[in-house]
Amino acid sequence: MIVFDLCCAAGDHRFEAWFNSSDGFADQQARGLIACPVCGDSDVAKAVMAPRVGAKSNQGTAPSAPVAVPAESMKSPKGGDISPELVRKVVAGIAAQQAEMLPQSRWVGRDFADAARAMHEGRAKEDLIHGQTSPEEAQALRDDGIAAMPLLVPFVPPEAAN
Repeated sequence: MIVFDLCCAAGDHRFEAWFNSSDGFADQQARGLIACPVCGDSDVAKAVMAPRVGAKSNQGTAPSAPVAVPAESMKSPKGGDISPELVRKVVAGIAAQQAEMLPQSRWVGRDFADAARAMHEGRAKEDLIHGQTSPEEAQALRDDGIAAMPLLVPFVPPEAAN
């Protein structure tokens, strides 16, 4: 899999999308299957990208999963179009709330599942925490009735920040 930064010609919006290969991108682009998630423009091209340098093998980072949403799926539950402005406002609101909450929360790193379970079982004091966990550990927390949710906006762990 390969991720490309893309941009549309109409609104100059930037977004990321995953492809099986460069040829897969070229094929989808030629068939008009890629659309800007903000304005729906299908005149999409690769944008200039900074190289993605992986972390050292002994220092993992949280996986991210950027997704380009097709314009056809941008419908409200009542059947009307969702405006790009509304999408921007909602995402900005989520990002602002997350930025406000994180400083009040304690980073526990890869010990997130253990820390959440300890608080749930009364072995540790209740606290706001954030950290990293595998999808399997997150599912086990949900199965055991332990409240946890992913951060909706990408987050750089403190040890990975410059």
